[in-house]
Amino acid sequence: MDRLPQEVALEILSRLPLLSLVQSKSVCRAWRTFIQDQLLLKKHFKHMVENDPSFILQIMGHCIQNQLYFGDLSSDPNDENVMVIAKKLTIPPLLSFHLVSSCNGLLLLSATHPSFELCIYNPFTRDYVELPKRSHHAGVLGFGFDPTTKKYKVVEISYKRTTHLYFRRRVVRFGMRPASQTAASSVEVHILTISSNTWRNLGSFPFRFVWQKSQVLVNGKLHWRATTNLIMSFDLATEQFKEVPRPNFIASNRRIRELVVLRGCLSAVSFDDDNEELDIWVMKEYDVKESWVKQFSIGAYVPKMLQANYQCHSSNDPRFHSRKEWIQVLCLLKSGGLLLQYRNKALVVYDPHCRTFQDVEVPYEEIPRCLTTGVHVASLNWIDT
Repeated sequence: MDRLPQEVALEILSRLPLLSLVQSKSVCRAWRTFIQDQLLLKKHFKHMVENDPSFILQIMGHCIQNQLYFGDLSSDPNDENVMVIAKKLTIPPLLSFHLVSSCNGLLLLSATHPSFELCIYNPFTRDYVELPKRSHHAGVLGFGFDPTTKKYKVVEISYKRTTHLYFRRRVVRFGMRPASQTAASSVEVHILTISSNTWRNLGSFPFRFVWQKSQVLVNGKLHWRATTNLIMSFDLATEQFKEVPRPNFIASNRRIRELVVLRGCLSAVSFDDDNEELDIWVMKEYDVKESWVKQFSIGAYVPKMLQANYQCHSSNDPRFHSRKEWIQVLCLLKSGGLLLQYRNKALVVYDPHCRTFQDVEVPYEEIPRCLTTGVHVASLNWIDT
C-alpha cells in the first residue's frame, strides 16, 4: 500500500465494504491513520449511495447495555438467504446512552453523563464531541449537515409544559381518584451549530411534532409530521420551517404513520384501520405535490421470531402480531426490496414484485442471544459535503 500513489490507495480503500474498512484499522498504525482520513471517509460514503445502506444497531436487552454494532446486509446467491454481518463497535465512556440519529457516519447520542446530555460520536475514529447542556426542556431532536456553511447542526423542538390540577368526579373501587394533571404546552425551537457553545432560541412554533424513530433528512432539510397530519420541513441553511405538500390520500380517512427516506426521496407510510395493507407513497420530485406516487403496498406478515416468541399469547389472531403500527420501514435496497423492522425485534426483506417476505438472519457470534427488548437501527446516510 505504501508504494501506491495516495489517490490510488484512497480509491481502492473507498470501495471496500465498511466492515472490512473498520477491520483494516488493526493491520498497523499507518493503516489506522490512513483509514481515519476524512477524505477517505467522504469518498467511501459517496460509494455507499450506489449500494445497499449500512447500519448502526443499538442492541437493547436485559443482559447487555450500551452496545453498538455496525451492520451490513449480505445475501447468499446459492440459497438467497439474507443476513446481517455485524461487528461490535467501541463505544464512548458513557454511563448509558440512546442512539438518536446519524449523518455522514456521525452519531447523535443522548447520554447520561455528569457534564453533558448530548454528544456527537464518530464510531470509526472513536472521537466524540460533547455538546453544551440545554437550558430548555428536552424534546424532538434532529441532526444534519448545512451545505452552505459546511457545519453540522442539532435542532430540538421542545415543549414547555404548564401543569393544571383538577379532580375527577368518577368514583373508583377504593374511593375518590386522586388529583390528576393536564398539561398545556408551548412549542419552542432551539438550534446548536456544532462549532458553537450556545444553543440559540429560534422562537415559538404553532405546531406539535410527532416523535419518529428514524432521521428524515432530504435536500438539506429535516422533516417531521405534525399532529395535524401536516408534513413540515426545517431548512438547515435558512433555519426556517415550511409546509411540504402531502399525498392525495390525506383527503381520505388515511393518516401519515411515518416519514422515511427511500433512495434519497421523501416518502410517507400510511394505512387505515379497515385495510390490512401498509401503503408507501414516494415524492419523486421534491416539493412537487403532483410527484407523489403510491409505490408500495405491504400485506400482513408475522416474522418467524415473533411466531416463536408470541405463540403462547392469548390472542390467536395473526393480525395481533403484525399490527401495522409495529412495522417500521428502514430503507429501499438495491434489489428493489424493502427492509422492514417488526416490533423493534425482527428484520424482514419484502419483495414488492413477488409480494413475498424473507426473514433476515442475525448471526449471534457478535450479538448476544438475549435480544429481549429490541434493536434500534440508524442508517448511515451520506449528505454531499
